[in-house]
Amino acid sequence: MSTRLDRQIAFLNEADKLKSVLRGTTLGDASRRENSAEHSWHLTLYALVLADQAGPDVDIDRVLRMLILHDLVEIDAGDNPIFGTVDAPAVAAAEQAAADRIFGLLPDDLSTGLRAIWEEFEAAETPTARFAKSLDRFQPPMQNLMSGGGSWVEYNVTEERVAERVGSAIARGAPGLWDYARRRIAAWFAARAD
Repeated sequence: MSTRLDRQIAFLNEADKLKSVLRGTTLGDASRRENSAEHSWHLTLYALVLADQAGPDVDIDRVLRMLILHDLVEIDAGDNPIFGTVDAPAVAAAEQAAADRIFGLLPDDLSTGLRAIWEEFEAAETPTARFAKSLDRFQPPMQNLMSGGGSWVEYNVTEERVAERVGSAIARGAPGLWDYARRRIAAWFAARAD
């Protein structure tokens, strides 16, 4: 019979696999693709540094928990690039199954609590979750701007498509960040058109 500590370590060992999940976004220097663990870490740093962009009802400590947990399901379900073509219901089902398995490795009290944080992020209905989701949508464009276009070039997307895929999610949780991103995205696409 496994002990509580055995189950905690099993979960942490499983979480290490997130380091092997490659994302559609490259590092800022465009040297390679970012992995999902790096993305999760970077987002927690975004939350710490950009906490002043959150509304008054946002719990930044809970945002940090959401962001460190939000992509764990990619261990099983993989990353689905924002500009890729996916079967959304199939992805959602795969992610739910992954959450069942991965959070199920933990002792029940931890499993229930951490799964609830992941579910809150996914639903994006609370101010805290909306801010966390806005950061998750804000970071990739910042990476693309730093890397010379990154996945925008790879997927041959337009400025309008970028706004459609990330704009409302960013604006919903952090309108100031969308204003910042929108101007820079527009300038990048304008320079590319010249």
